[in-house]
Amino acid sequence: MELTRTAYGTWSGGRFMHFGEPLPDERFLGAIRLAYESGIRTFVTSDVYGNGAADEMLGRALEGVPRDSYCLVGILGHDFYTGTRDGSKGYPRFTDPRLRKPSEYGGYLKMATEKMLERTRTDHFDCLMLHNPDSTGFTSDAVWNGLEQLRSEKMTQLLGVAPGPANGFSLDMILNFERFGALIDWAMIILSPMEPWPGSLVLPAAQKHGVKILTRVVDHGGIFHDDVKPGHEFPKYDHRTFRPKGWVEAGNQKMEKMRAAVQGRALTPLQLACIWNLSHPNVLSVAPTMIQEACPGAKPIEDKIRELAQLPEIRFTEEELLQIEQIGNNKGCMELKGGNPGHAGEPMPDRWGLTPDLEGAAARWNIVPSRDLVCNHTA
Repeated sequence: MELTRTAYGTWSGGRFMHFGEPLPDERFLGAIRLAYESGIRTFVTSDVYGNGAADEMLGRALEGVPRDSYCLVGILGHDFYTGTRDGSKGYPRFTDPRLRKPSEYGGYLKMATEKMLERTRTDHFDCLMLHNPDSTGFTSDAVWNGLEQLRSEKMTQLLGVAPGPANGFSLDMILNFERFGALIDWAMIILSPMEPWPGSLVLPAAQKHGVKILTRVVDHGGIFHDDVKPGHEFPKYDHRTFRPKGWVEAGNQKMEKMRAAVQGRALTPLQLACIWNLSHPNVLSVAPTMIQEACPGAKPIEDKIRELAQLPEIRFTEEELLQIEQIGNNKGCMELKGGNPGHAGEPMPDRWGLTPDLEGAAARWNIVPSRDLVCNHTA
């Protein structure tokens, strides 16, 4: 089954990513079931969320639901089986040379996929994505041959790549599409009206190589859910506390301007953000984060799920797209991960310098790294 226009990720609900109120078991399971019952038919889970716990919760929530009535997307790439967690940096990628050689990549991918399938209580994924790859993951024949072998064994129907969780990786994704586009069906990127940069840089290459796009963080940290207002107090553990000072106030101001730009359309802010994404070529699915804010008067997560499920079948005009993009313009607002012209020294798991191959990809797609991939905002 192909991915549908709306998708629900197990990062929602605050259990496995630190934002809002962590939902207790029954409400977490109920949110997934509500998503299905409301018409959302794509579900995304990663094996590293809770070291398999998110997979198990999704399997429980969808138990008894006809398997051919929903699309299951699995994402994997961090080795929590044999790797050691490095604090906030998380677990190493399975391609870490301290863990295994390239000849062993295929064996790891098969083992990890089999365990995910067992936890999600099914025998196949509709799409399997490489999660948060390092530079090796983007470029290695051994990695993509291993993934293709899983497809040939019918453990998945489709393949994809899902960089992150931080923003960037633009040239890496473009080069990945150029090298392995024949294998790649889907890619997951960060994109929203308030974060058109840098995600939109990869869209032309995705279109050329026939790669369909699933977008996450569509809600922009909850701003488009319309219950994160100026003065909002985030819990100490909430990862949004690391965003720049004033981001809530600025986001609300921009959101009101965006509402005015499409005032003739009966859309909630979340629906506006989703439709803006889906109005771009090759963006065919959206997976905003469903957050139960931990504050008085917060909108119930269940209402947010219904709002997503009721997404109208419309597209914005080119004029509306551009007007909203200009309001949300965030170019140069942050340091980017992946291939970065400002990186010096040895490659890191999530950031490295520009190689000749990456510079070649930039030239082919009219991207000037020193202009288009740098942070030029001051604190």
